Amino acid sequence: MAEGKILPYLDIPLQHASPRILKLMKRPGSADRQLARIKQWREICPDLTLRSTFIVGFPGETEEDFQMLLDFLKEARLDRVGCFKYSPVEGATANELADQVPEEVKEERWNRFMQLQQQISAERLQEKVGREILVLVDEVDEEGAIGRSMADAPEIDGAVYLNGETRVKPGDVVRVKVEHADEYDLWGTRV
Repeated sequence: MAEGKILPYLDIPLQHASPRILKLMKRPGSADRQLARIKQWREICPDLTLRSTFIVGFPGETEEDFQMLLDFLKEARLDRVGCFKYSPVEGATANELADQVPEEVKEERWNRFMQLQQQISAERLQEKVGREILVLVDEVDEEGAIGRSMADAPEIDGAVYLNGETRVKPGDVVRVKVEHADEYDLWGTRV
């Protein structure tokens, strides 16, 4: 990564943290092993962006299973996370599993999950305030430029706002000092 040819970004579809639910999903994995890997990766590459997706409300998921997932999320402190409510897929064996989770429980768990991740995201982005990052400019208008950092996938993640910066064009890569962060976006000034 020292030569700048590899993006410090990993997308790992973890799906859940409860060993029981992972087994029902027919997915390998151990939350402890994943947490150890995440720690190692961040020691090797402190600027690494970690993204994952999770499913809540999988058939058989108990409140205890869901709490394991929240505890994992708190410890892993992933940068970017997507969460989906389980829904039946034609031909999937999970459709036949007992203990289907009611829709209102899925919704409530999804909301709790997303609220926690929003807090984690805000904390992770706050760590960037005062630092300089590279930003790829996506659009420019009379108010300024909007772009994204190496951590931001287009149309999925937040943006980096350069208020008043109109001397750039889409496709430019500029160095930006981050001055402010919220749950998903950054604001900064070109340096």
